[in-house]
Amino acid sequence: MGVLTDQKKAVIRETDAEAIRLAKTLLRRARFGALAVIEPQTGSPLASRVGVATDIDGAPLILVSMLSAHTGALLADPRCSLLVGEPGKGDPLAHPRLTLVCQAARLERGSNAHARAERRYLNRNPKASLYAGLGDFSIFRLEPRHASLNGGFGKAYQLDRSNLLNSGPIVEELAASEQSAVDHMNADHLDAIAVYARHFAKASGDGWTIAGFDADGMDLVSGDNVCRVFFPQPLASAGELRQVLVEMASIARTGANAKN
Repeated sequence: MGVLTDQKKAVIRETDAEAIRLAKTLLRRARFGALAVIEPQTGSPLASRVGVATDIDGAPLILVSMLSAHTGALLADPRCSLLVGEPGKGDPLAHPRLTLVCQAARLERGSNAHARAERRYLNRNPKASLYAGLGDFSIFRLEPRHASLNGGFGKAYQLDRSNLLNSGPIVEELAASEQSAVDHMNADHLDAIAVYARHFAKASGDGWTIAGFDADGMDLVSGDNVCRVFFPQPLASAGELRQVLVEMASIARTGANAKN
């Protein structure tokens, strides 16, 4: 037993800033994930694909039908896990993925938490507006307990809740002004958003808009494509957002001009 424990410890790397950023990137970029729940009739695991967004602090959000088997399972036992991370070309096991062990909480319609979650979910997944308002659909917030990050072969990490979620006054402060900032940028500054995508996320293509802000950065979308852009430093207050965006646009444009 001691040998096996030592071998397991040797496989798990020390959780550093690079691993935390990769985990947050996988979570913030996820459009869907594999949700594993406990089937109430049998106690067996049940996995299903669900659409995903994140709350402003980083907790996953899912919008599910009350008619689905996984929804009934969550109501019977809120313990669940969520796997995110899309494979690319070649061996799917060579691509990074993140498994979060969570406790699901159904958000009550009419509550501030539901309004914020619905807003952020639909900003990320606008097609879901066709059914989000139907009575048999509910939003669940998945509260992460801990997570396992596999960054590729030989790159395994264990993360806790504090590694994944933002906390402190900045969360509520930014939530209060986030949508107006998103709307303003998407209406008046699409040129700046395009340079954020190209310079900081190395993303190609056109039509990038902002889906959401948080203390660490912003999520950009273009059709089915999503990219994550981190701020140079996490925001200490919502009032810093405008200046940070101006400075990042200047840096990106300077970098683009230097290449030309």
